[in-house]
Amino acid sequence: MSSSKTILAINAGSSSLKVSIFSAESDTPNQLAEIEISGLSSPPATLKYSRGDEKIKGKELENVKNQGDALDYILDHLMNDDGLPQLKDKEDIEFACHRVVHGGDYSQAQVINRDTYHHIERLSDLAPLHNASALSLIKSLHETLPSTINLAFFDTTFHSTIPRHISTYPVPQSSKSNNLRKYGFHGLSYASILRSTSSFLKKPPSSTSLIALHLGSGASACAIRNGKSLDTSMGLTPLSGLPGATRSGDVDPALVFHMTNSAGDMSASSTKELHITQAEEMLNKKCGWNALTGTTDFGAVIAGEREEDKLAVDILVDRIIGLVGAYFVRLGGEVDALVFAGGIGEKGAELRNKVVDSLRCLGFAIDEGKNGKVGDGVVEDVGSDEARYKVLVCRTDEQAEMARGCLERWDEFKKG
Repeated sequence: MSSSKTILAINAGSSSLKVSIFSAESDTPNQLAEIEISGLSSPPATLKYSRGDEKIKGKELENVKNQGDALDYILDHLMNDDGLPQLKDKEDIEFACHRVVHGGDYSQAQVINRDTYHHIERLSDLAPLHNASALSLIKSLHETLPSTINLAFFDTTFHSTIPRHISTYPVPQSSKSNNLRKYGFHGLSYASILRSTSSFLKKPPSSTSLIALHLGSGASACAIRNGKSLDTSMGLTPLSGLPGATRSGDVDPALVFHMTNSAGDMSASSTKELHITQAEEMLNKKCGWNALTGTTDFGAVIAGEREEDKLAVDILVDRIIGLVGAYFVRLGGEVDALVFAGGIGEKGAELRNKVVDSLRCLGFAIDEGKNGKVGDGVVEDVGSDEARYKVLVCRTDEQAEMARGCLERWDEFKKG
């Protein structure tokens, strides 16, 4: 392994692009810098950059309109940063790791070649908010950095251990529907949560059992037994389970047909490559707490005093505690901790308090002092010392998880 080489870990969201830069000098990824452009769906886009003492936050970018523009800006910014000598030439970037939401039956990360690219492309209909943007970036990066090896790390991989009786839907088992099953998502986040939390608890991951909550604009829950995903709230697509900023979460499947007579018709957002029905667009982009409150900002929702704000919060808390209760039973009460992660999970002290207060009957309790003043650690204990089970807040790091996976299989990936 060349000590001069670097790894880019690329995390494309539906309206943002985050890139972390890691040194490949050792077997442990060392983050050199992190850059993020957000607001791509609600201009102006804004820049956030961190490298050592160099900090940029909230800088508006007038000419960045989409993911491609954002990638071009990010690469130019990195190459021209005098404080980043490890990245002065395009050939310095050995690997580009891409977070890809839906990987289908792939049980591990893949080198992106023609076959894997088209496989991911075929899965885009199952994750229309994410896979398409990831593919666009992969294609653009391949053209911009032809010597860089592109890798796909899938959110579905972590959940490949879910037992068949949990992942199978009770529908006719034709050859086509055999692939219509629960895949689960946020897997890179859950792998990061497991790694960090087991270290905090001083236990090997293989003997750590958690109920983990990834709460952000997209939200999910996961039951982890002895280091493996046992169940998770998202299913065939990221739509099922908990409500999100614009996603409905679980609803009666017949609901959309009562809301519109054209649920099965193609949405105006569909393209030749990407097919989205009106029902899918409605449930993915026009529901969630935005539909109830008029904003996707959950911080504003939980601080709001309107009845619709309270209703949105109550719905989310109710759905979360329902899943935690079900997973607690599924794990037989053998739980090392309840873990909050994701933007809302990490920052939402009031939401954590509401959730945990509703779970006292199971042996969870929060320390209001610790919960209101979460420190800077990767994992922070916010639970009561008298409680039977721990309550933790974890700063998940999907980019570091990808970089670590790249280093672990470096020689294999180099061979293609």
